[in-house]
Amino acid sequence: MLDHVFTDAIGALRDAMESAFLERQAFEERFQADVLLGDLTWETSYSLPGEGSPPRTRADITLDWPTWAQTAYRSWYIGEELDEPPRIEIEIVMRVQRLATTPTVADLLATLPEESSPIGDETLQRSSPTLETIYDGDLEPEEYAIEVSYEGSYDVEEEVLADGSVLDSHFAAMGGWIASTLVRLGDVKLDFLPATDDDS
Repeated sequence: MLDHVFTDAIGALRDAMESAFLERQAFEERFQADVLLGDLTWETSYSLPGEGSPPRTRADITLDWPTWAQTAYRSWYIGEELDEPPRIEIEIVMRVQRLATTPTVADLLATLPEESSPIGDETLQRSSPTLETIYDGDLEPEEYAIEVSYEGSYDVEEEVLADGSVLDSHFAAMGGWIASTLVRLGDVKLDFLPATDDDS
């Protein structure tokens, strides 16, 4: 793995998820570089263990490292004064899927906190929900899903740039927060379709 503060953040978040015994959706993980703009993006998904495939609830996590953040990091790395700390943009989408009927949005939203657990000195703020309808070939609704995202950013201060292990403590609470949020969503009484790998 590259020795870079962004990959340190990825590792810290992974460790937090594994400590919370969340199950990584391996085929959903991507590390991408925008060849035109230079932005780096890491995407992954986690669910509660034993949820089946696809899981009823899952958390889709995205970390973005924009070009300007890399420029700031490089300036600090070569000893120049840091005018503005690099920033990692974070989005966590809580998704409930495999729904057989349209969910009551207000009931689901009532189970979700307005902000995430702290990431250092920052928290992610909840956005409005998105309801998804999946149709069959005859244009009849056959499945529903709902998503609520939490968005924000994490400023990488100089103490973190100097010692990437600080990220472990800053991201530590995220695993437990995501796990408990998925549990709360799963406890809402909803009509779910059977998993594709479990028709019982």
